Formats: sequence, C-alpha cells, structure tokens
Amino acid sequence: MTVWRFCSEVFFAGLGTMAFSLIFHVPARYYPRCGLTGAAGWLVFIALKGPVGTLTATFFATLAVVLISRFSSVQQRCPVTIFLISGIFPLVPGLGIYQTAYALVEGDLAGASLTGFETVKLAAAMVLAILVGFEAPAGWFARLAAPFRKG
Repeated sequence: MTVWRFCSEVFFAGLGTMAFSLIFHVPARYYPRCGLTGAAGWLVFIALKGPVGTLTATFFATLAVVLISRFSSVQQRCPVTIFLISGIFPLVPGLGIYQTAYALVEGDLAGASLTGFETVKLAAAMVLAILVGFEAPAGWFARLAAPFRKG
C-alpha cells in the first residue's frame, strides 16, 4: 500500500465518521473528536491487517476506538457513546453482511454460510474488544485526561 493510499484511507475514514456523527445528531463541537476516533481506529486496522490478519486487526482497532472514546468522554465530559458509536463506524463489516444476505437471496447457502461465519467472527471480535476496553478502570482515564480537561 502506498503512503498516499494509506493517508487518504485514514483521512476519509475520519471524514466518514464525522458524517456519521452528523446523521446521529451528535453536537457539532464533538465532530472533530469523533473524526479523530474513527481515523485512529482505521489507522490501527490497516496497519495491522497485513501482519496479523483481519480478525486480529479488527479486535485491536476496535479496542483503540474504545480507549480513545473513553478518554474523550472524560476529557469532554460527555457520554462515551458519542465517540464510540460514530468511531466504530468504519470497522463495521457491512460488506460481509451484504454479501451474506445477497448469497441467501440467490440461494447460495454455501457462500452465505462462509461469508456469514466470517462476518460473525468479525462482529464477535468487535464485541470482545468493547468488553475488554470497558474493563479498564475509569480512574485511568480521569488521570490521563486531567491535564487536558477544559474548564
């Protein structure tokens, strides 16, 4: 992957995340942080996808999104879901869901089961990363965010 492609993917993941937060009526002051969260998650994903595979890359990218979201929520004094829901958007395996549904409609049960199983594995990796990320003590994020907190 070229440097240009890498940088453009990260940029557009952040831009897409900001657009997604607009759709979900996130207050405008949080758009940049939402975009940064989504871009950081995608950066981790594409950096790890080659060396460790898609499943592990998805886990660590989702974990990064959760940790950044928790830090941002403490720093900005708002709910973590503002950053988590929009930041996880680039990582959701939408293509796998579509291909599974398409294969089912076409009557290709073997193809549907193959893509469906891969999609469920990715979704499970995301859920596991969210659970792991929320097991970190809240005090860690309060101490980390204290120097950066506004007001």
